[in-house]
Amino acid sequence: MDDAGAVPLPAVLAALPSPPDNAISIGPLELRAYGLFIAIGAIVAVWIARRRWEATGGDSDAVGEVAVWAIPAGFVGARLYHVITDWRRFEDAPLDAFKVWEGGLGIPGAILLGALVGVAAARRKGYDVPLLMDAAAPAIPVAQAIGRLGNWFNQELFGRPTDLPWGLEIDPARRPDGYESVETFHPTFLYEALWNLALAAFLIVLGRRKVLRPGQLFVLYVGGYGLGRLWVEALRIDTATRLAGVRVNIWVSGITIVAAIVWFLWWQRRPEQPSEARRTDAPEPTIGEDAP
Repeated sequence: MDDAGAVPLPAVLAALPSPPDNAISIGPLELRAYGLFIAIGAIVAVWIARRRWEATGGDSDAVGEVAVWAIPAGFVGARLYHVITDWRRFEDAPLDAFKVWEGGLGIPGAILLGALVGVAAARRKGYDVPLLMDAAAPAIPVAQAIGRLGNWFNQELFGRPTDLPWGLEIDPARRPDGYESVETFHPTFLYEALWNLALAAFLIVLGRRKVLRPGQLFVLYVGGYGLGRLWVEALRIDTATRLAGVRVNIWVSGITIVAAIVWFLWWQRRPEQPSEARRTDAPEPTIGEDAP
């Protein structure tokens, strides 16, 4: 190609483009990217958790039996959290609360309701709840990282304007009021996805060291997610409900971090249960040939 037709390298790396559409066509099928990536994330999380659980000698059917309750509950909790915290968006069109394909899932609600229902299901089945929670701990942030790709396709939940090379291009129709002339914004969906993947890797490595009591790895996931969401949320500029001038999700993230610290310390100080001595000898799930 001659010089006139060449594209300068800086221009190629000037920004991260957004997908032209929020749907993915597979033959005659047209799938909403948002729901598709959430589904893929859930499948990958179940696979990871199952492999980790099996590596501890657990029943191979346990994760699936719990997930069939926890995942739908997490989905409902995520939507309820979004509708409750951003209720003003639905005042004039309450039926829009059911349009999940347009985006709008609150992860804090998913964690809370999904965990509660998952724990109840595991107890009913007689499974070792703390050990099962630890098996799932790194799997959940991986699912969240995959699900965030749906926000990319929807061109939503981006951050403040930026001229960094990885700034996200947003179509004019998707730009917030007052930012019509701005072309690139912080890709907060990407920041959160990368944070979640790093958190998953950290939990796996820490779990191998056997310095934690059963259940504490999951507590660290909760606190780690809250910490990452705190700084990512501070970058966002989309309309959100505020308390005392601060976004609700920032308040929730702060409360989550504090609650995780208290939970972790309480768990560390409580008397050792008779079954914990047995569980400390179980092999720690790892990423490798036998288990992820």
